[in-house]
Amino acid sequence: MQEEQLHKLFHLCKVLLDEDRLRILGILAGRAAHVKELAVQLNQKEAIVSRHLARLLEAGLVRADSDVEGVYRLDLELVQSMKKDLFARERTDGPTSGYESSADKVLSNFLDGERLIRIPSNHTKRMVILEWLAGKFEVGSTYPERAVNEILKRHHPDYASLRRALVDHGLMQRESGLYWRVVEEKP
Repeated sequence: MQEEQLHKLFHLCKVLLDEDRLRILGILAGRAAHVKELAVQLNQKEAIVSRHLARLLEAGLVRADSDVEGVYRLDLELVQSMKKDLFARERTDGPTSGYESSADKVLSNFLDGERLIRIPSNHTKRMVILEWLAGKFEVGSTYPERAVNEILKRHHPDYASLRRALVDHGLMQRESGLYWRVVEEKP
């Protein structure tokens, strides 16, 4: 890794190592938001939120809305670009250079970042997506239905169908309103 790239990565890590900035990014990952709204959600003063936003702007992770003053959004283009750069570097550095698994291909075709573009109708492709979604839940943890809905909503608006599919395909189990991830044991 070149010195300049290493410096950028170091700076990005410093920006991301703040709980409030991560919470801001989490909110902005779902939608654009005004500084005042962010301040209320974070239970912080607007000035503090503005300073966090300035750091995120400087790092290129968020951008100000050009139409409405004080409204910010996650810079998805930059995030996608960074993601492609990292995965391209990983592919060229790793032993499987030039190889993309069929699961990776399905994910790249059906995902826009962390958002599911559409639910595949093909069973094999749908299973790849469902396994990816199941990976969003920690093994050994239980989740009330509301928490499952919130996690799935981050990825697709039809969270109810996805929740049902995860249970129907044996990737999660449900009992008394609680859900947990099921991990298939490999022989």
